[in-house]
Amino acid sequence: MSFLINRRRFMQATSSAVALGALSSAVGAHAQSSGELRVNISGGNWGEAYMAAFVKPFEAETGIKIIPIHQDISTSQIAMMVQSKNVTVDVTLSNVITYTDLANAGHLEKIDYSVFNKEDLDSVADYCKQPYGFGAYIYSQNMVWNTEKFPAGKPRPNTWAEFWDVEKFPGLRSLEAGVWGTEGPFEEALLADGVPMDALYPMDVDRVFASLDKIKPHIRKWWTSGSEILQILRDDVADIAQSYDGRANSLVDSGEPIELNRNQAKLMWDMQGIPKGSPNAEIAQKFLASLARPERQATWAKLFSQSPSNSKVYSLISDDVARKLATHPDYIKSSYTVDPKWYSEIGSDGMSNAQRLTQRWNEWVLQ
Repeated sequence: MSFLINRRRFMQATSSAVALGALSSAVGAHAQSSGELRVNISGGNWGEAYMAAFVKPFEAETGIKIIPIHQDISTSQIAMMVQSKNVTVDVTLSNVITYTDLANAGHLEKIDYSVFNKEDLDSVADYCKQPYGFGAYIYSQNMVWNTEKFPAGKPRPNTWAEFWDVEKFPGLRSLEAGVWGTEGPFEEALLADGVPMDALYPMDVDRVFASLDKIKPHIRKWWTSGSEILQILRDDVADIAQSYDGRANSLVDSGEPIELNRNQAKLMWDMQGIPKGSPNAEIAQKFLASLARPERQATWAKLFSQSPSNSKVYSLISDDVARKLATHPDYIKSSYTVDPKWYSEIGSDGMSNAQRLTQRWNEWVLQ
């Protein structure tokens, strides 16, 4: 699960001129200097864990000061920075679908994988090693249930088809809204309709919404953020729901009656890249290389329940930590990865599939 403040809002259109001005004011138009690196980092306990696992060790090792930027950065802001040659952020953070859009637009520097440790790189999942970005962690969206409603030893829904079966498994339900287009209950709807995990893409959008028609009357709440689903689960608004694994794990750790179902889990990941024209691109390349190191990803996994992209980490962490992670060997065989290329693919109408999903969702949800 990602705790990026703006993870689904990266795709939103904003006023570029106003946004760029606000960002420049926040970080200082002439604040960048040799020996400093400005990195987009989310806030809260996610940001605290990221600082401890990745930032502080890099600073101690290199003597390079990292200035965290705790604010939303949209694609239009990055585009304006690059086009105006006034790049005030050295390392961006975005979901993989938005990353793909940025890369396709030519707004990111190519990653210099020659500065990575080869052994580290060889152990990183291929989909996290992209030409214009690197992913240090992986998370998932899962079905989760309240164990008081669905106790052990009693029938529980194990597939999305069973989630859709409200007669056999009655209970209050919650799914993610599809308003952002880059995420939503789209793959889950196809799985519920019998599409195999390895045949989800290209998505049949008509089939997606025909399946959603069936579950729509039984959804008590469509959630739009990780914090919202956390509240929904904590307050018993839903008995069974779609949720980020990290959010659900945080409730499990706090003693809430919540359990995750790892079957048919949707694997997702965030990417970090370097805006084209960054004056500190060379330092940024070294920082990205440091994210691949297994001991740092191990610290991250211990502090925050998100999976390492480097498989070596599993030899450095305990089994109880490992079993909270989406890419644990016992879970991976029953999971699938999102296809960011499909979401970013542009059609003859000039719209991406993600934009088309947003438009379709906004029309459908009001019907």
